[in-house]
Amino acid sequence: MQLTDDQIKKILVSESYITAADVARADEYTRQHHTTFRDFLRKEKIITQDLLGQAIAESSGVPYCDLNSAPPTAEAVKKIPEDIAKKTRAVLFRDDEDTVTITTDEPKSAELLPEMEKLFQGKKIIIMSSLSEDIDASFVHYQKPLDTRFSKIIERNARVAPEILEQIFEDAIAYNASDIHFEPQGGNVMVRFRVDGLLKEAGTIPVAFYENVLNRVKVQSRLRIDEHYKTQDGSLRYEKGKVAVDMRTSIVPTVEGEKIVLRVLASYIQGLSLNDLGLSDRDQSLLQEMSDKPFGMILVTGPTGSGKTTTLYALLQILNQSDVNITTIEDPVEYKTRGINQIQVNVQADLTFASGLRSIVRQDPDIILVGEIRDAETADIAINAALTGHLLLSTFHANDATTAIPRLMEMNIEPFLLASTLQVVIAQRLVRKICERCRYSVDVDPATLTGREKRAAEFLGDSTITLYKGKGCDACGHTGYIGRTAIFEVIVISQEIQDLVLARSSAQQLWSAAHTGGARSMFEDGVEKLKSGITTLEELVRVIEPPKENARTKRQLKHVKNTDKQPAA
Repeated sequence: MQLTDDQIKKILVSESYITAADVARADEYTRQHHTTFRDFLRKEKIITQDLLGQAIAESSGVPYCDLNSAPPTAEAVKKIPEDIAKKTRAVLFRDDEDTVTITTDEPKSAELLPEMEKLFQGKKIIIMSSLSEDIDASFVHYQKPLDTRFSKIIERNARVAPEILEQIFEDAIAYNASDIHFEPQGGNVMVRFRVDGLLKEAGTIPVAFYENVLNRVKVQSRLRIDEHYKTQDGSLRYEKGKVAVDMRTSIVPTVEGEKIVLRVLASYIQGLSLNDLGLSDRDQSLLQEMSDKPFGMILVTGPTGSGKTTTLYALLQILNQSDVNITTIEDPVEYKTRGINQIQVNVQADLTFASGLRSIVRQDPDIILVGEIRDAETADIAINAALTGHLLLSTFHANDATTAIPRLMEMNIEPFLLASTLQVVIAQRLVRKICERCRYSVDVDPATLTGREKRAAEFLGDSTITLYKGKGCDACGHTGYIGRTAIFEVIVISQEIQDLVLARSSAQQLWSAAHTGGARSMFEDGVEKLKSGITTLEELVRVIEPPKENARTKRQLKHVKNTDKQPAA
């Protein structure tokens, strides 16, 4: 049972985890920033998820069970039949010879103990309490393969398309998929999920039923069902119970039929802080300092799917206050946020980034977010908006932070305008995180490595180095990874860099000045995450090209040699 904010406040105050003054401060913050009490707790680090779980457990008079740190196995979960588990919200945590430990988010349920005593006759039943989200995560083990569920839906000859889509959406959310792919291939349509950056097969839909599924997606996304030869883009919302997830729809015609890709837009962005992104303390401080400025441009660069928009919205969470006017122009609007005026690009209505941005600057904004600078016209308007008293945030496609500057000048942006407005450029990539439950250390001899891994290891030391991996367990689906974080390159536009911009200097010259000033490359940031046991060497070189070996680069990376043997908590 998901508790309301008011219930959580009452529990935390009564159990002396926070004070009435903390609640008053939280109420003021949530009113100013249009966010929730839990978001406030996360941002201010007043109380961790574990302490929140403990407080809720204490209020119910039972011990706390942290399922996030020690998730039960599929075998353990399935010892309680699915219908009973979901009715009583019960998960089997431990089954000993004489004792069974059950955890739930409804420990006071009258049905719980009698049902468990029937199942585990002759054993003592111990009841514990866990957070609702962790109970729901454990229930994923009851999910049968999609193909099995599709077959049953088709056998019933029921509402095939709605039921198939519901099963797909439920799985995508349960597995934290960022994208859902429907790919026509001969007599079947393959369904694949992108999880932690990699695609994996989820199931297949018989091609005879795909047209109905396709048309339902089109209707829900407000697209034309009679159009089969043009690309179409839209959005839809999936709602079930308290779950509501927005998805971005893209449909393209292929030689085998129309392919659908749905981008699942994360709802957690509302409570995201800069600390959650993976930024170092230094880079966090720099970004907060730059975002406090009344005007100028903050630019985030990287390829599609590298988390650029997420970074900008984490900044907006800081800036979103009742005394400022924030307006965005996006294609599409990915994260609907209270307190922010969000505009969706609509080419058919002649509402482009450029035309929308022109209108926004006449709407008395303090802060503007432009989803992407795609062309010279948008770049010119954005630069002038930043020059005339607005703080402007945007994304731009470039391989690294310094490359973005010459590329903007190639779009006919005058160097003196760029030097005057650009405050900070961020480049980023996403890397998978090692599963904390099955993480282990391994000593590696660089001489045994090959290819890109060998090149990367050269910057970690000449002798045996300690790295970290995941063995694979139930918690991470036996992949060794769970979740993603970002590696960053943050360049503040100093006076020296401004002078180089005015001189139309190369990206290499700009980077040399930035690095001398303390900036760290994405590779260096990744090496720090290797040291801390956050990601693996294999993952780092999959995402970022190691620099070419030379004496200067080795000197630059001396401070990130792998001497710390302990992974981060």
